[in-house]
Amino acid sequence: MTTPSYLRGPRASSGGGPRRRTVRLPRRSLVIGAVLFPLVVAGCGTGGSEPASVTGDQELLREHGFADADAHEIIDRLEALPVAERPQDLIASVTATSLQLRDDAGREAELPLPQDQFYLSVAPFVETTHECAFHSLTTCRGELRSREISVSVVDSSSGEILEEGTRTTHDNGFIGFWLPRGITADLTCTLEDYTGTASISTQAEDDLTCLTSLQLT
Repeated sequence: MTTPSYLRGPRASSGGGPRRRTVRLPRRSLVIGAVLFPLVVAGCGTGGSEPASVTGDQELLREHGFADADAHEIIDRLEALPVAERPQDLIASVTATSLQLRDDAGREAELPLPQDQFYLSVAPFVETTHECAFHSLTTCRGELRSREISVSVVDSSSGEILEEGTRTTHDNGFIGFWLPRGITADLTCTLEDYTGTASISTQAEDDLTCLTSLQLT
């Protein structure tokens, strides 16, 4: 069976030029792909400049090398790891407001996300995907691994370009974006002559952090 070119790598362009179609897809997925668990967050709120402190089992954080790390750093570290090196005994789920950790021993910890930033992990795909709403840093897998994708994020209200350029998907097939809170935007991804656009939101506590419905056609 011939491997599709979008999985093999860059292909030579044809004389007729690239084919591009934009597909708008629903913003919200139907199924939560990562198991989330209840934790009480100390000091949560929007007033005041100090972030809420970590809650839960501090030993869990120490054993995984996260004792001195905040949610932003842990998310970036786990998302960038090769799949083979991701901890098998840890579930790390990202919600709109926090990073929630749980290990095989049943220990749990929760760290607040920055008050002015929202994390969205995107797995653009051509043929295969999975339904998800809240990103699991240790278990979610996308189709397009280690591929260069042209991306743009444009604020829907102001037209401001929040991000534009080329990003490489991580080994799990995802691209992570740290975005301003309180916006809606249009995200466009392009691979070769495949392209797609999705509307995204960072406004509500139930806004998705795992976008797996962005099909490139």
